[in-house]
Amino acid sequence: TWNTNASSSGEFQLRGCIGTLSPTSLSSIRDYTYSSAFQDRRFNPIGSEEVPSLKCSVSLLVRYEDAAHAYDWVVGTHGILIKFSDSKGKSYTATFLPEVASEQGWDQPKTVRSLVRKAGVDPRSFTDTQLRAISTTRYQSSKCSLDYAGYLERRGAAGGA
Repeated sequence: TWNTNASSSGEFQLRGCIGTLSPTSLSSIRDYTYSSAFQDRRFNPIGSEEVPSLKCSVSLLVRYEDAAHAYDWVVGTHGILIKFSDSKGKSYTATFLPEVASEQGWDQPKTVRSLVRKAGVDPRSFTDTQLRAISTTRYQSSKCSLDYAGYLERRGAAGGA
């Protein structure tokens, strides 16, 4: 996940995030780092002028559990993966990491509506019947982050040029 410190408040905002929900080797982190920086279709590719304002985070997803319903999870503790189909049988999926809802100030209903939108469906047209049919998986994460200043500090300590 890439975040940028684009405001005077010092708060970071999402700049790119692409990953996998499937088990994968740690060596693939480089590929996801590149993809989230340059291929997240929600954002323009990261430019060199942005580098000093960036923070990069890696979240290792753990403790996957089937949830009983779309609201069977705790804001700030769990990430959720939703899966659902429309009336024509087209399948949709979307996920938010555990920190997303709390960072955005969202409650469970707002988070689920935002995930429905992220999946590509207008949440205003989403019915209660569709909501009850959502398959939800909750999970937790172990997260590590490094901003550009921290990178320079570590690089210097390691004798990098």
